[in-house]
Amino acid sequence: MTKADVIDAVATEAELSRRQVGEVVDLVLDNIKTALQKGDRVALTPFGSFVVRSRQAREGRNPKTGEKIKIAARNVPAFVAGKSLKDAVGGTRSGSKRRK
Repeated sequence: MTKADVIDAVATEAELSRRQVGEVVDLVLDNIKTALQKGDRVALTPFGSFVVRSRQAREGRNPKTGEKIKIAARNVPAFVAGKSLKDAVGGTRSGSKRRK
Protein backbone atom coordinates (compact mmCIF):
# COMPACT_ATOMS: atom_id res chain seq x y z
CA MET A 1 0.00 0.00 0.00
CA THR A 2 1.39 3.38 -0.98
CA LYS A 3 0.85 6.82 0.52
CA ALA A 4 -1.56 7.58 -2.34
CA ASP A 5 -3.53 4.41 -1.54
CA VAL A 6 -3.81 5.47 2.11
CA ILE A 7 -4.99 8.94 1.09
CA ASP A 8 -7.61 7.47 -1.28
CA ALA A 9 -8.91 5.04 1.35
CA VAL A 10 -9.16 7.69 4.09
CA ALA A 11 -10.74 10.23 1.72
CA THR A 12 -13.41 7.72 0.71
CA GLU A 13 -14.09 6.57 4.28
CA ALA A 14 -14.19 10.08 5.77
CA GLU A 15 -15.95 11.67 2.78
CA LEU A 16 -13.24 14.32 2.45
CA SER A 17 -11.31 15.48 -0.58
CA ARG A 18 -8.06 13.75 -1.49
CA ARG A 19 -6.31 17.10 -1.16
CA GLN A 20 -7.52 17.63 2.43
CA VAL A 21 -6.53 14.12 3.46
CA GLY A 22 -3.18 14.47 1.69
CA GLU A 23 -2.42 17.63 3.66
CA VAL A 24 -3.33 15.93 6.94
CA VAL A 25 -1.19 12.87 6.14
CA ASP A 26 1.75 15.14 5.24
CA LEU A 27 1.32 17.04 8.53
CA VAL A 28 1.25 13.82 10.55
CA LEU A 29 4.38 12.48 8.83
CA ASP A 30 6.20 15.81 9.23
CA ASN A 31 5.39 15.87 12.95
CA ILE A 32 6.62 12.30 13.39
CA LYS A 33 9.85 13.19 11.56
CA THR A 34 10.37 16.33 13.67
CA ALA A 35 9.84 14.42 16.92
CA LEU A 36 12.31 11.72 15.87
CA GLN A 37 14.89 14.36 14.90
CA LYS A 38 14.63 15.65 18.48
CA GLY A 39 15.17 12.10 19.76
CA ASP A 40 11.60 11.73 21.02
CA ARG A 41 9.54 8.56 20.86
CA VAL A 42 6.23 8.77 18.96
CA ALA A 43 3.66 6.40 20.45
CA LEU A 44 0.48 5.71 18.49
CA THR A 45 -1.27 3.53 21.03
CA PRO A 46 -2.21 0.70 20.41
CA PHE A 47 -0.77 0.70 16.84
CA GLY A 48 2.91 1.04 17.71
CA SER A 49 5.78 3.43 18.31
CA PHE A 50 8.41 5.15 16.23
CA VAL A 51 11.77 5.34 18.01
CA VAL A 52 15.35 6.34 17.27
CA ARG A 53 17.98 3.66 17.76
CA SER A 54 21.73 4.20 17.95
CA ARG A 55 23.99 2.02 15.85
CA GLN A 56 27.57 1.75 17.00
CA ALA A 57 30.51 2.24 14.69
CA ARG A 58 31.68 -1.00 13.17
CA GLU A 59 33.97 -2.48 10.60
CA GLY A 60 32.57 -3.66 7.29
CA ARG A 61 33.86 -4.83 3.95
CA ASN A 62 33.52 -3.45 0.47
CA PRO A 63 31.72 -6.33 -1.29
CA LYS A 64 33.42 -5.57 -4.61
CA THR A 65 37.03 -5.41 -3.41
CA GLY A 66 36.87 -7.12 -0.02
CA GLU A 67 38.68 -4.11 1.47
CA LYS A 68 37.93 -3.33 5.13
CA ILE A 69 36.05 -0.08 5.71
CA LYS A 70 34.92 1.78 8.81
CA ILE A 71 31.20 2.39 9.16
CA ALA A 72 30.46 5.40 11.34
CA ALA A 73 28.07 5.36 14.29
CA ARG A 74 24.64 6.78 13.50
CA ASN A 75 21.05 7.06 14.61
CA VAL A 76 18.35 5.24 12.65
CA PRO A 77 14.55 5.37 12.85
CA ALA A 78 12.72 2.20 13.86
CA PHE A 79 9.13 1.10 14.33
CA VAL A 80 7.99 -1.11 17.20
CA ALA A 81 4.61 -2.70 16.54
CA GLY A 82 2.02 -2.56 19.32
CA LYS A 83 0.14 -5.57 20.63
CA SER A 84 -3.02 -4.94 18.60
CA LEU A 85 -1.03 -4.69 15.35
CA LYS A 86 0.93 -7.84 16.17
CA ASP A 87 -2.27 -9.70 16.98
CA ALA A 88 -3.96 -8.45 13.80
CA VAL A 89 -1.08 -9.67 11.64
CA GLY A 90 -0.78 -12.96 13.49
CA GLY A 91 2.23 -12.07 15.56
CA THR A 92 2.33 -15.24 17.63
CA ARG A 93 5.49 -17.31 17.64
CA SER A 94 3.87 -20.65 18.30
CA GLY A 95 5.85 -22.39 15.57
CA SER A 96 9.28 -21.20 16.62
CA LYS A 97 11.56 -23.11 18.95
CA ARG A 98 13.69 -21.40 21.54
CA ARG A 99 17.40 -22.04 21.61
CA LYS A 100 18.81 -23.08 24.93
